[in-house]
Amino acid sequence: MTELVVTGGAGFIGSNFVRHVVRVRPQWHVTVLDKLTYAGNLANLAGLPEDRVAFVRGDVADADVVDGVVGAADAVVHFAAESHNDNSLRDPRPFVDTNLVGTFTLLEAVRRHGVRFHHISTDEVYGDLALDAPARFTEHTPYNPSSPYSSTKAGSDLLVRAWVRSFNVQATISNCSNNYGPYQYVEKFIPRQITNVLSGIRPKLYGAGLNVRDWIHTEDHSSAVVEILEHGRIGQTYLIGADGEQNNLTVVRMILELMGRDPDDFEHVNDRPGHDRRYAIDSTKLQEELGWQPRYTNFREGLKATIDWYTAHRDWWEPVKAQVEATYAKAGQ
Repeated sequence: MTELVVTGGAGFIGSNFVRHVVRVRPQWHVTVLDKLTYAGNLANLAGLPEDRVAFVRGDVADADVVDGVVGAADAVVHFAAESHNDNSLRDPRPFVDTNLVGTFTLLEAVRRHGVRFHHISTDEVYGDLALDAPARFTEHTPYNPSSPYSSTKAGSDLLVRAWVRSFNVQATISNCSNNYGPYQYVEKFIPRQITNVLSGIRPKLYGAGLNVRDWIHTEDHSSAVVEILEHGRIGQTYLIGADGEQNNLTVVRMILELMGRDPDDFEHVNDRPGHDRRYAIDSTKLQEELGWQPRYTNFREGLKATIDWYTAHRDWWEPVKAQVEATYAKAGQ
């Protein structure tokens, strides 16, 4: 049995990955290491078999906790991160602590114990693209981060590369486009708009809503990470995307339409400072080298399934909804 540590495994993308692994790799045992910040939730792991999934509450920047968990592992998949751009603009310090110091702490632990390491990152490290350009990000795109969040993720990527080269750590990196799906905290764009409609609040759109994101269902992200973990070449970076480019205006209108509302029943709010214009992933390397293909290629269908999940799980998101909206209201958003 493979002993797998998943940092941030009680968060949105991490918990979906844990559920995917339990389903597709029955011989693997997973230990989730999670600090349980506001975005982590043990309910995200509810119903998973106790003999397959263990939980340790701890900070990835705590060397003693990390060493104890990593020492018993065959591999570590590092999802843990502070990841919300708006929060990084209000208070960058937690992003430095978790994304930089936490990654350093994990790298030192896997180095000591000779453990395979896979680092989860974001396409935001590359900055943004022109709205009218055909270009997409590739593994060779220069880093050009624009926020405290994306700059700390870029720094963590570079730490991983340095530990591979300097210390022969057995590591890979993946940079993924915007995820959507079940268990995403309601501060994020898609679940915020869905839960606004369900709460009788008009959806909110930054600026004109022309900023473009490359959406991928979290299940496709999970399947790609398993492929990279098992078959990726050490020291390599793989970009994960599913050709899901949509501008924010289109997404809001689609959510409203799918929920039986007027597609124009939303409010424009103050744009985010330094708001990136467009992200777009070229995942050719991943697809050609490892044979990976996304399963959820119809964004509308994936969005409908996501709406259905939030509609059926009001008890999961309602306790935090008012607090999230109050924070946005303070910023005029």
